[in-house]
Amino acid sequence: MKKLIFLTFLPIFSVATVNDGGWTTEEKDLVPQKEKCNIERHDAAELTQKEFLKRYAFSEPVIIYNVDNTEFKKLTEKNEMLSVWRDVDVTLNSANTYSYTRVPTTFGKYIEEKMKPQNLEMLGNETLYLFGDIDQKIWKPLLEKYHQPDWELPGHTAALSFGIAGAGTGVPFHFHGPGFAEVIHGSKRWFLYPYEERPDWNPDKTTLEWYTYDYPKLPRDKLPLECEMKPGELIYFPDKWWHATLNIKSSVFISTFLSP
Repeated sequence: MKKLIFLTFLPIFSVATVNDGGWTTEEKDLVPQKEKCNIERHDAAELTQKEFLKRYAFSEPVIIYNVDNTEFKKLTEKNEMLSVWRDVDVTLNSANTYSYTRVPTTFGKYIEEKMKPQNLEMLGNETLYLFGDIDQKIWKPLLEKYHQPDWELPGHTAALSFGIAGAGTGVPFHFHGPGFAEVIHGSKRWFLYPYEERPDWNPDKTTLEWYTYDYPKLPRDKLPLECEMKPGELIYFPDKWWHATLNIKSSVFISTFLSP
């Protein structure tokens, strides 16, 4: 199915509170894990458009590092965002695969009241988080500051989807068209399978529950491609690749979805 590019296991150490741009995460809420990455990684400065099309665009995921979005990162620090966007309306979505609950609120209420770490007792269809469901016109002043990926798919247009979520949250396995996803603050683990190797999961349970109970039981030949992404890193996933995400800590992230 997939080739093993590299595999590392390193212990994760943390302090009592992790603070990334003001997006704090208590140590007890960090998702326990060891660092492991078996997705090919490529320096942004060295990946040409020609190589991207030849090696990755239609065949396999790649993580691109040394991506510079310094200005956008400053604009999405917690205090900065609350000072500008506190009273702006947003819509929260449920974190399950096939059905979606939508709950209107304001950005400030979400950040200060509703954005909480995931717990194992909650189902995905009971977990609400902010991702994508924002008014593009209202949020244009922020989104236009994001430097979109330099690599393109011919004949495709790009649409941005912005999100913020607490530790342990994430989206269970699903698939759609190709795209890029970048971590701005925090960290997020990705799990991927090609379309023909459909993973086994409960679409109404959370990625955290799958990772805690099902993932450790997977045989070696059923393990996914996976990697933890940190600020300054961008993942590309081809069309119709199954993928699930898991926020290791409170995270700010943005995706660039490509459509013909």
